[in-house]
Amino acid sequence: MATYGIICAFLLLLAVCSAQEKSSTEEFDVRPGGLQHSFTSKLGDYACTFTYAAQGGTNEKWHMSVGLSDDNQHFSCSIWRPQGKSYLFFTGFKAEVTGGKIEFSEAYSQASSDGSSDVKLKSSEYDVTDNVVSHRPGSFSSSLCKLVLVARSEHDELKL
Repeated sequence: MATYGIICAFLLLLAVCSAQEKSSTEEFDVRPGGLQHSFTSKLGDYACTFTYAAQGGTNEKWHMSVGLSDDNQHFSCSIWRPQGKSYLFFTGFKAEVTGGKIEFSEAYSQASSDGSSDVKLKSSEYDVTDNVVSHRPGSFSSSLCKLVLVARSEHDELKL
């Protein structure tokens, strides 16, 4: 009977140790002052880093959510201001993903409120590469309230 208890305890410990978080959300401050700041969130083999410089106003609370698909082949990163519109003047931004290649991205200048839709940045205001979404100097309108990225794993594994 003692052996049965030890086996059950071992299996429970194994299950707890092998369980992997599939998502997380963290709050961070976006600080004005014109200096470059970064915030990073990691999940498994993936990471998302938001780097920015902003002017005007005071600190704003922003969130970063990262998540993995059930098959661990897609990683998502969302960066946003929960209150919707940001009152800061962004002089630049960059969101970088490690561990995957960006397949989808969208940037927004204003989030939906009172039944209105999110306002997307024009595609001419930002650039997208395999791993980075960043403002386009000379074209970016300096308004940002949300970024959404989805990346596919760089490590495609053979599935049976």
